[in-house]
Amino acid sequence: MTRSRASAFLLKELREVLPPTLFFAVGFTLIELTTQLILDDYLVRFANFMVAIGAALLVGKAVLVANMLPFLRRFDTAPLFRPILFKAVVYTLAVLLVRFLEKLIEYWLGGGSFGGFPNYIVSHFTWHRFAAVQLWIFVLFLIYTALAELNARLGNGELVDIVFTRHATARKPDP
Repeated sequence: MTRSRASAFLLKELREVLPPTLFFAVGFTLIELTTQLILDDYLVRFANFMVAIGAALLVGKAVLVANMLPFLRRFDTAPLFRPILFKAVVYTLAVLLVRFLEKLIEYWLGGGSFGGFPNYIVSHFTWHRFAAVQLWIFVLFLIYTALAELNARLGNGELVDIVFTRHATARKPDP
């Protein structure tokens, strides 16, 4: 691969990964912030904003990879709510699985055994926080997927143009 082709490929990848990464960086940072604001009443420190940014990078790339899966395009020609809801549910379930596997790996690296995992889950797993974060993730995926699907239906870049560059009076008149 020549240098110009490599740089064009990297630039294309950066343009594709930047919007979901920025969106989820803001979203995950809000999750961390709200968690910390609630815990401040109890003088507990929890927030880890670097983890939120790292998670946003992973989710941003995961969204791009998931978008290449053919079954994710199942409802692309259906009314807009179907692909939005379908993709948000698929993304959320994928994150749920990854978060659960993360806890499993953390347990094993801490010297746990396969047989002791159910007991670990019952005694050390914070289900309320896990569910609250998962709910936030689902809402973020609904918003992100709605914006991405709307952008795709309007024409790539048209939504950004409408929101950030086009003045309201500069719109074309209806015939």
